[in-house]
Amino acid sequence: MGDALPQSFYERESFVVARELLGKRLVHELEGESISGLITEVEVYDGSDDKASHAHMGLTNRNAPMFGEPGVWYVYLCYGVHWMLNIVTRERGYPAALLIRGIDVAQGPGRLTKYLQITKQQNGTKSFGDASLYVEKDGIVPVASDIRKTPRIGISYAGEPWTSALCRFVWDFDK
Repeated sequence: MGDALPQSFYERESFVVARELLGKRLVHELEGESISGLITEVEVYDGSDDKASHAHMGLTNRNAPMFGEPGVWYVYLCYGVHWMLNIVTRERGYPAALLIRGIDVAQGPGRLTKYLQITKQQNGTKSFGDASLYVEKDGIVPVASDIRKTPRIGISYAGEPWTSALCRFVWDFDK
């Protein structure tokens, strides 16, 4: 196991955590092998007022990890095809999670989970302590000018102001 970020890293404001995840290595250890990549793209879903968030309609069996402890993975199936990988932020009871949309070797949330072999097995598991799926403490600290804040992708159903909100962080790592 590598040196994972502590739970306290995730117990902070979602936008701060999202920005600081860029350049960190996301690691999945499977049967003695490590698959990893540097995080390049993250979207913020923060609070039940956010109409693009799964938490908008309240607590359900599906979104329960979002209301739980910070640093826990929230993994769900999108369109019955792709697993989406999210990490819970903020304090227990406040629904917030960050969708990890890309790593340097797999851009797009569906490609990322396929590459890292993420499935529902990781849903509700911890990213800290003795975890097999975690974010390493060390990493690259991207230069501010290489980071873009943009609207989130694929949330037209949420309407304004949610579709225009700058809740997506993208690290242009190949500049």
